[in-house]
Amino acid sequence: MRGREGRAAADVRGAALPLEYAEDLDPLLDRIGDARCVLIGEASHGTHEYYAWRAALTRRLIAERGFGFVAVEGDWPDCRRVGRCVTLAPGAHQDPRAALNAYERWPTWMWANEETVRFCRWLRDRNAGLPPAERAGFHGLDVYSLWESLRAVVDYLAEHRPEYLDTALEAYRCFEPHGHDPRSYGWNSALVPGGCAAEVLDLLAALRRPALPGEAGDPEEEFDARQNAEVAAGAEHYYRTMLGGGPESWNVRDVHMADTLDRLMDFHGAKAVVWAHNTHVGDARATDMAGAGMVNLGQLARERHGAGGVVLVGFAGGPGEVVAAPAWGAPMEVMRVPPPAHGSLEQVLAESELHRAMFVVPPEREKPDFFTGTLGHRAIGVVYDPDRDSRQYVPTRLADRYDALGWFRATSALQPLHLEAARRGELETMPTGV
Repeated sequence: MRGREGRAAADVRGAALPLEYAEDLDPLLDRIGDARCVLIGEASHGTHEYYAWRAALTRRLIAERGFGFVAVEGDWPDCRRVGRCVTLAPGAHQDPRAALNAYERWPTWMWANEETVRFCRWLRDRNAGLPPAERAGFHGLDVYSLWESLRAVVDYLAEHRPEYLDTALEAYRCFEPHGHDPRSYGWNSALVPGGCAAEVLDLLAALRRPALPGEAGDPEEEFDARQNAEVAAGAEHYYRTMLGGGPESWNVRDVHMADTLDRLMDFHGAKAVVWAHNTHVGDARATDMAGAGMVNLGQLARERHGAGGVVLVGFAGGPGEVVAAPAWGAPMEVMRVPPPAHGSLEQVLAESELHRAMFVVPPEREKPDFFTGTLGHRAIGVVYDPDRDSRQYVPTRLADRYDALGWFRATSALQPLHLEAARRGELETMPTGV
């Protein structure tokens, strides 16, 4: 057994690339080449190292490779506020900290943290020296903001396209009896099949119609309104399926994120960087998710844009600390992360004794066993119980799930901007919403 473990450690050391300075990302940039999408993951929503190195890679992609925007696993309206700040839009926040500190939906710490502030300040400072058309944006991909998006559509139509205002108000009134509670809507739509789907689809159809000659307004505002309508339609579908269990609500969410990414790339005519959890970024077909009938953003991006047009980057880490919550909607805590489970990918990487490293999947057919075998890969969500860590592992074929993987032997906690007393706003997927 010891000889086998020693060979595995030697294989890991032989494949490892250094990861100490931003310049060490050069081999990964070479692998990215001319790809249009780079999806960068994280093994938790509360680990400093994942956020810091994801930001380091993104800075180089924007500054050196011409990537035009960052799209994150976050709500469209909240991220729109941050995006207006970093692109220096008139009337926007002057400091990204203020825009990020305004996040209210639990778990706020995912984006309201010091690591994201530092990146967004860098992005705003860089954009300040560029003409508006060349400034890199910041957008949200997620589907949760049903009521916020509906309100945004009503406000836009009232000012710019009043002929469709009654359609929007009809959709809004349909949801009002549920008191902004997605559980209430989910339960009631189970009793009344279809729920508010017809009203939301009518709204979406209205906003998809092009403006008549002479009626066209600001393209950014029009795109924002259409996307908010897409979010409302996706959220209605998501909340209607969420309580039924199974893979459907997960798939609704990831298909929505993939569709939003495509719309952003078409609208901006730009290459995209995506920030999301490994469970969304890593190709689902290389895990047990596929057997459960689930798809994800990484799989869909590869299918839509081709393997050569997409690069998937994951992260993995050893023991340390993480920001998470002990239960859904509970206050955040700094929790301990135990040593990795026996037989896991993280244990194999830890036995190499490398402090940190980057692995770029080699193109040749012969690869070390840790690239090609099926190993458990830790995935910590916003809810975490360190005593049940052994349940947090996703069976993974590394070389098929990612194009590259960053490794950190020890991990530290993210730095939230503010404490979070209790859940506010709409719920995410339960219990697999990572």
